[in-house]
Amino acid sequence: MTFIPDLDTLITFTLAGLLLSLTPGPDMTLQISRSLRDGPVAALGVIVGTNIGLCVHTTLVALGVSALIVASPMAFLVLKIGGAAYLLWLAVQAVFKGSTFQLDDNPDAPKRGSFTSGLLNGLWVNMLNPKVIIFFMTFLPQFVKASDPHVTGKLFFLGFYFILIGLPVAFGVVFGAHGLAGWLKANRKVLRGLDYTFGGVFSAFAVKILMTQAR
Repeated sequence: MTFIPDLDTLITFTLAGLLLSLTPGPDMTLQISRSLRDGPVAALGVIVGTNIGLCVHTTLVALGVSALIVASPMAFLVLKIGGAAYLLWLAVQAVFKGSTFQLDDNPDAPKRGSFTSGLLNGLWVNMLNPKVIIFFMTFLPQFVKASDPHVTGKLFFLGFYFILIGLPVAFGVVFGAHGLAGWLKANRKVLRGLDYTFGGVFSAFAVKILMTQAR
């Protein structure tokens, strides 16, 4: 098939994609926090929302729209401020909204979060992160040749393949965090410490986004 890169390129891309998927970022932090707070259903919603965002970024890169966004100082500034503000809001929620990771003593009690709320969380964190746009603009094109007549199809393929590579990691993160729920229930001070930890991590990512340069 013309849109599938050669085997050597696929192997290199797979290794690079797996390594990048294992690197902590806002998406992974949100997956862990929602899994601990609201259970795996909401966290799976985060995964779906994040990957919808990655599909959008893949489409923008393949069609060249991302380059226009980064080239526009005003559009890039608005994107940075929006992304940083949303992450700061998540940080405030983690620290000040009671015990964010309070676990129900009754295992049959309904979770506060829903799949839809997790999906929207994941989508907005991903879509409002200009670092993701820059990453996709610089990472995906390294594995195609500009002179290739099938470059658009290959960019689409690599973007969606990157999502497939990251799914096992995301599922492992979500269910691994959920598996710790019982232990955390018996260690309430650790739970509260996680509130502050995730609040700090979200704040740090917000600062990094604000410091991101288009070029």
